[in-house]
Amino acid sequence: MTDRFRVEFQALDERFTGYDGDTHVEVLHSGSRKTEGPAYFPAGRYLVWSDIPNDRLLRWDETTGAVGVFRCPSGNANGNTVDREGRLITCEQGARRLTRTEHNGAVTVLADNYRGKRLNSPNDVVVRSDGSIWFTDPRYGITGYYEGSPAESEIGADHVYRLDPGTGEPTVVADDFVRPNGLAFSPDESRLYVVDTRKRHLRVFDVAGDGLKGGRVFAEAWFDGIRLDCYGRIWAAALDGLHCYDPDGTLIGKLRLPEAASNLTFGGIKRNNLFITNSAGDLYSIRVTFAGAR
Repeated sequence: MTDRFRVEFQALDERFTGYDGDTHVEVLHSGSRKTEGPAYFPAGRYLVWSDIPNDRLLRWDETTGAVGVFRCPSGNANGNTVDREGRLITCEQGARRLTRTEHNGAVTVLADNYRGKRLNSPNDVVVRSDGSIWFTDPRYGITGYYEGSPAESEIGADHVYRLDPGTGEPTVVADDFVRPNGLAFSPDESRLYVVDTRKRHLRVFDVAGDGLKGGRVFAEAWFDGIRLDCYGRIWAAALDGLHCYDPDGTLIGKLRLPEAASNLTFGGIKRNNLFITNSAGDLYSIRVTFAGAR
């Protein structure tokens, strides 16, 4: 039987009224060191997430509640997502590469370098409807032994990249970040939101063809992973839980949690199960009155 604890949906604006859910959060799994990158698979009704320092991917089965090891070693996997064909895309932070797990279990390397120089340590990833893959590449996995292995950055900077769906070649779409982290598209894919954890803010870009324009600061706080709901609101993992922003940039509410959240995703049959990872090594679940963006 899973542990449960009370949580608070804190409304900071009238637009947050009515957007809440269970009064208790379920702890689906604990005992990891630092959890990240939850990715839900609708076809199998299971969730895969990362336990970065323990170098493994874990799997939770929605129908049975069972938890097992999905893959170990995992290349100190961090961010994960599911592509349009139901395959797992993983940022292997320690292995310094972006991979895809095929339906038969084989692992395909999608990117491990930019113009012949090794990537730093891919952190988070999203897939656009045209099949392009967008990911951040900060240096967290090469700064010490806890989440990877010490190494010098061959590129010398921390960028946001786009993988072309035809050629598979990475291009830099944003080069003015200190430590790019979580990223997510708006529901209509006209905007891309990207966290800069070192600068403690979230930026928003207009998507222009194969690239980005603008890049204004959208919100300020310590953020990690981000996701959007069906109303276009941005949910950002923060030190006190999740922060919820209206598309106009107003902080309208919070889901307060006892530990700093690291990432989140929506899942379940109606996409209204909110799965949350944290810095304490847990996986949380709460059913809410809204759904994640398709």
